[in-house]
Amino acid sequence: MAEKASLVRDVFQGVASRYDLMNDLMSGGVHRMWKSEMVDWLNPRPGIVLADIAGGTGDIAFRVLDRVRDAGAITVIDASPAMLEVGRDRALDRGIVDAVRFVGGDAERLPLPDASQDACTNAFGLRNVTRLDNALADVCRVLRWGGRFVALEFGGPVAAGLDRAYDTYSQQVLPRLGGWVTGRGDAYQYLVDSIRNFPPRAEVVARMERAGLGRVRTRALAGGIATLYSAWRI
Repeated sequence: MAEKASLVRDVFQGVASRYDLMNDLMSGGVHRMWKSEMVDWLNPRPGIVLADIAGGTGDIAFRVLDRVRDAGAITVIDASPAMLEVGRDRALDRGIVDAVRFVGGDAERLPLPDASQDACTNAFGLRNVTRLDNALADVCRVLRWGGRFVALEFGGPVAAGLDRAYDTYSQQVLPRLGGWVTGRGDAYQYLVDSIRNFPPRAEVVARMERAGLGRVRTRALAGGIATLYSAWRI
């Protein structure tokens, strides 16, 4: 367990400066549409108090701010100091000083009080936690009653006919592309393996429900390559 946590920190420390570039290259920019759809589904309202978990570079936080300029409080939590540094720099480049705070923290032990958040989000971070059940339970802990959790993650099952091409691309192309762009092909091999080892959609739903979240719904994206999850603390 400790080895995975250390590996994940090392992976993201090593690729932070080119993480967003790699996301564009790997997905052909499609990840931007997925994240926009995630924020659409969240439908943030003025005054929202939001924790974006594993959101170091600020992608989701900035999208929420674009939608709701008078958000109550947005906290970006990430275990990687390098990813948080990229997010802070991006915030300053956008003239964002106080609207978003960037905080180091573990997704399994969020540095937030009980029942303090209207919503939590997590884009492509669930598969990197050491104990998924603990992370989901802690989301439930920090949400207020009636609070919402929206997550975006890779994982299928991928639609028949697309699965073989996707498997070939992820196994043979992504690690080489990651090595060329970031010098860390090993990091992108880890990311490919983490996608393959992440539980299927139905199991993630069941684990959310066991953690105390209810009204869990899903949306398959790009034939199942990625999935949006929505759940509530009720």
